[in-house]
Amino acid sequence: MTINREILKIALPAIVANIAEPLLGLLDTAIAGHLGAARFIGAAAVGAMLINVVYWHFGFLRMGTSGLTAQALGAGNVDRQAQELQRSVTLALLFGLAVVALQWPLRSLVLWVIAPSPDVYSLAALYFDVAIWGAPAVLVTMSVKGWLLGRQDSRSPMLISVGVNVLNVVVSLLAVYALGLGFVGIAIGTLVSVWVGLFYSWWLVAHRHGEVARRVRWHSLRSVHLFERRFFSLNTDIFVRSFFMMLVTLFFTSVGARSGDIVLAANSMMIQLFLFYSYFMDGFAFAGEAVAGKYYGARMMPEMRRCVRLLFVWALAITVPFTLAYALFPRLFFTLFTDLPEVAQCAMDYRWWCAMVPLAGMAAFVWDGVFVGLTQTRGMLAAVTLAAAVFFTLYFLLPDTLGNHKLWLAFITFLTMRGLVQTMLYVRYKRT
Repeated sequence: MTINREILKIALPAIVANIAEPLLGLLDTAIAGHLGAARFIGAAAVGAMLINVVYWHFGFLRMGTSGLTAQALGAGNVDRQAQELQRSVTLALLFGLAVVALQWPLRSLVLWVIAPSPDVYSLAALYFDVAIWGAPAVLVTMSVKGWLLGRQDSRSPMLISVGVNVLNVVVSLLAVYALGLGFVGIAIGTLVSVWVGLFYSWWLVAHRHGEVARRVRWHSLRSVHLFERRFFSLNTDIFVRSFFMMLVTLFFTSVGARSGDIVLAANSMMIQLFLFYSYFMDGFAFAGEAVAGKYYGARMMPEMRRCVRLLFVWALAITVPFTLAYALFPRLFFTLFTDLPEVAQCAMDYRWWCAMVPLAGMAAFVWDGVFVGLTQTRGMLAAVTLAAAVFFTLYFLLPDTLGNHKLWLAFITFLTMRGLVQTMLYVRYKRT
């Protein structure tokens, strides 16, 4: 099988899965946008942000598991693959239970930082209070998806994501409109769908990868070191990286919230368009994790480098159409989210920033996947740390007269810096 075919075998199902993932945010925004006031859009965005701030910190459960499993697969070590599954799932369950136990101080802290208007505050808190009970299911499913991807199986994560989001659509619409629960129905749809998704993911593991899963000794934690040095080092890097990513995103949402409900709603719609693009790109980033990681584990370095080059070719083919679509048809996208003319018009004032995001972020997405596959997580951390420092420095140095424009300029710079730093680091890695 050629490298291109290997990439597409992972990327295409991953893209389908990743298109399904942002449907949760798109659906929440679309339903909230038709409830009659801008505060519902802002509340859906802030509520989802509250949840994401928590989950982002545990992104290592997927990324670290994917890279280590792919390398174990490339090395032909079946027992190591089973150990990665046991370690990741066990930690995910423990972390999920801890999140549920600490939900109230977590909610208060993040809402204090974002500081939305009183109306948005109460609605966002309501969303969080319901959806957070899905934390154990979300984190365990995250680990399972990473393990499946490392096993070169992106079809199973696709089935999980599509199934969860179809169910979310059905339950959310029933709860909001048929049962008349209003805004809280959005959170109920999220909660129900993630728990069903957890049980479905376990069935797929047993059905498609039973020969490896059966080697896991669930009855004994002694069979696996939860904080094995390499696993702990890699995932500490990813955890700290996620923290800096969270700081930037949280600050972005907080500044929008302090600018009023209209600006918050407009920024939320534009971020959803960015997320929609990012999930296309992550399909090829996932291919980088799986394919580049496999070749790296097998010590097939020429094939690994060719994989990286082909990933950038595919990334450019995805980025150009998105850039043109966002530049030429912005109003069409904004009116899909809301029927409030003042919100759509506000978003139009910042449409060019929306069009620039794909080009600015392309390299960062590809490199993240490659660096996970190579388990070069220290480079990922360095890139995000430097980019975050530039983001905050630029924002506070720019004049306030620029208003919301300076926030978007700082964000575009943040994405660009991540790609530039990782490019330089990869060149250095090739020479060593």
